[in-house]
Amino acid sequence: MGEEREKNRTNVTIYNQPYTIVGDESSEHIQEVAALIDTKMKELKHYNPYLDSTKLAVLTAVNIGNDYLSILKKLEDEKKDED
Repeated sequence: MGEEREKNRTNVTIYNQPYTIVGDESSEHIQEVAALIDTKMKELKHYNPYLDSTKLAVLTAVNIGNDYLSILKKLEDEKKDED
């Protein structure tokens, strides 16, 4: 069997809720991701004060997913332009 890497445990707070994230990434990286999500949730709540936490979390995921796919497409377009 392959060598097992020890997982990092990082405590974060996202939208006033505590979470323990376990994974291979550094604690600094996990904290940066958590801060991004927390900021985006607070921003979206500001513009949509009627949303409950579940809908707010889904809207945040959709927004971050959209940003991610837009960046991937931009990188793909730039790679095509280089060829």
